[in-house]
Amino acid sequence: MCKMETAATTTAADVHHDRHVLKQPTKVLLTLSNVLLPKEKLTSTPSMIDGLDFETEVDLRIVGCEWIQTAGILLKLPQVAMATGQVLFQRFYYTKSFVRHPMEITAMACTCLASKVEESPRRIRDVINVYHHIRQVLNQKLITPLVLDQNYVQKKTQVIKAERRVLKELGFCVHVKHPHKLIVMYLQALGFEKHQSIMQMSWNYMNDSLQTDVFVQFDPETIACACIYLSARKLQIPLPKSPAWYSLFNSNETDIQDICRKILKLYMRPKVITEDLERRVEELKKEYDHAKEKARAAIVHPVVQTEVVPPLPTNGITAAASENISSTTPNKKPIKKRSRSRTPPSETKSGSRSPRHLKKSKKRNHERSRSRSISDRRTHKQHRKSNKNRKRYSSSSSGSSSSSGYRRHKSSTNNKLVPTYRDYKDYRDYRGDENYKSKSRSYNYWKKYYSYE
Repeated sequence: MCKMETAATTTAADVHHDRHVLKQPTKVLLTLSNVLLPKEKLTSTPSMIDGLDFETEVDLRIVGCEWIQTAGILLKLPQVAMATGQVLFQRFYYTKSFVRHPMEITAMACTCLASKVEESPRRIRDVINVYHHIRQVLNQKLITPLVLDQNYVQKKTQVIKAERRVLKELGFCVHVKHPHKLIVMYLQALGFEKHQSIMQMSWNYMNDSLQTDVFVQFDPETIACACIYLSARKLQIPLPKSPAWYSLFNSNETDIQDICRKILKLYMRPKVITEDLERRVEELKKEYDHAKEKARAAIVHPVVQTEVVPPLPTNGITAAASENISSTTPNKKPIKKRSRSRTPPSETKSGSRSPRHLKKSKKRNHERSRSRSISDRRTHKQHRKSNKNRKRYSSSSSGSSSSSGYRRHKSSTNNKLVPTYRDYKDYRDYRGDENYKSKSRSYNYWKKYYSYE
């Protein structure tokens, strides 16, 4: 449907005058010329190549289109969306095989894709529920709701992948021109716009023709003319013959009669059982998978024919020569490669360190202890100097009757005597006193060097 055409309008004169002439972009033309398949393509389909016979393939196409039509009615989709899904289904299986791609999953994918194309999307969950209901009705089983288990999740994933595969195989060209409107327009041109029976019958024939391959062989104008032709013959309504009415719509009688035969053959086919068709496809699929695994095993493990080499003759000369060679060669000691580990693996234990690490740790600990001792000595020396310069005030000098030692506080402006930490034996005693003023150093720090117990 998508046709690529390159537009090369630049001439040699333009290039001579301007070297930087921009090329025009390619044009994409949406036409129906490359959607119509030749007869050679119709006779040898991928399903036939995989071993499926022609009649079984036709039955599978009819069943798949019937399922899409029924699912569209249950999902309340417009007729245009159902027709689009069936046309996409027919096109896809002319590029892929029924043996490799299951028919039910592809029908679900075409239903979802057609609903999106015709702007009436439906959820994948609803589509899966509808197809589950259709299968229960066809197999005459008890109608039960679909269980949302792992099988449901797997089927949903398969539908999403199948939808992408359909888009890929069709080249994302999913536009379908339907002959619904053409039938109404042609009947109006012929003067039968008020004839309800011929219009309804032509519409029905057109919907049934979706189950055949006419939409991949003929133009929609020819299909519309064939539906009108068949309805007029069925209702015995005369149509103009001189000139022929279908010549006004660019159609010929040969194609119209061919379409009519295909539609009438559809009603003459016997009713098929879906389980039998699926059983045939499953057998062919098992054969295909077995052949595929066999070919893959042959590629992975090729059969190598080994040649049997005869043993060399053992003479006395060869034995003596080998002894002489072994005697002349000195006994060399095996060269031991130096390991990158700092200690040999036999001597090292789990969790042990190498001597180099031990040396470093000892040196580090020695430096830490040395710096700690130096800092302690410095602080002790400073405290000794401060104790020498500290003046103690006795009770006799201050004129007080208490025998405990008092000193003047630095922050006090008047010469008021305040108790110090040395007047108390316990931290709690002077901490609760109101007259005590905390110093810059804690009680435990001073108690380390001065003990009066």
